[in-house]
Amino acid sequence: MRIALAVLLPFLALLGGQAARASDYCPDRPGIDTPPCTIDRGHLSVEASLADWTHANDPDSTVDTLLLGDLALRYGIGERTEARLAWTPYGHVRIRDRASGDVASASGSGDVTLGIKHNILDPGAEHLSIALLPSITLPAGGEAIGAGTWSAHLQIPVSLAAGGGVSLLLTPEIDAAANGDGSGRHLAYGTAGGVAFSPLAHLNIALEAAVMHDEEPAGPATVERAGASAGLMLSQNFQIDFGAEFGLNRNAPDHRFYLGIARRF
Repeated sequence: MRIALAVLLPFLALLGGQAARASDYCPDRPGIDTPPCTIDRGHLSVEASLADWTHANDPDSTVDTLLLGDLALRYGIGERTEARLAWTPYGHVRIRDRASGDVASASGSGDVTLGIKHNILDPGAEHLSIALLPSITLPAGGEAIGAGTWSAHLQIPVSLAAGGGVSLLLTPEIDAAANGDGSGRHLAYGTAGGVAFSPLAHLNIALEAAVMHDEEPAGPATVERAGASAGLMLSQNFQIDFGAEFGLNRNAPDHRFYLGIARRF
């Protein structure tokens, strides 16, 4: 219980000092897709997972990955533009060999991702909204959850208002992804898509799926997954969220569950 409080209290402290602002806060989390909206100029969005657990089975091993405090900072630098920084302060990976029963584990911090999101159409998301999100990941993490080399990414977040509080979501992506052995990069591409709706005031729900093809030199693979998530706005500037994802083919992790928060300053 003391450990849980020590983890939760710094995040819950973000609840303090709520300021009266417009109710147009648009966190990136939760969910698979990335929204095209940006943070308003001069304001900071702090978005973090309290816990994020992924479980994967394959013929040789069982892998459990736990991330704590997975953090994204978004700062509005223009009417349609935000600067972004993402970092995972702690990750723990546990691998159990199916044949021998041996267990190996490793812990450490993750890599740092820097990016810029710029909305090029309909920043208010009233009709068809489109943004560009280029980013680069730098090898700042350890061996447990770090990639060992840099990688680059381009997403094109899209949303289409369908009326009645319903939006259609799409996030095509192309990457210069890090090789599994940390020695170089390869092509990866795919898209996420889904639908978001608000059945109750201040509650947003998304149902999504994603397909990503990875030309990893050790063995190309296509990963298919689906997820459901919900974000509850407790004030104009504070959201709590949770979500679940499930693998749709053998290359995807079996399941992922996460809980997080987002706070605008």
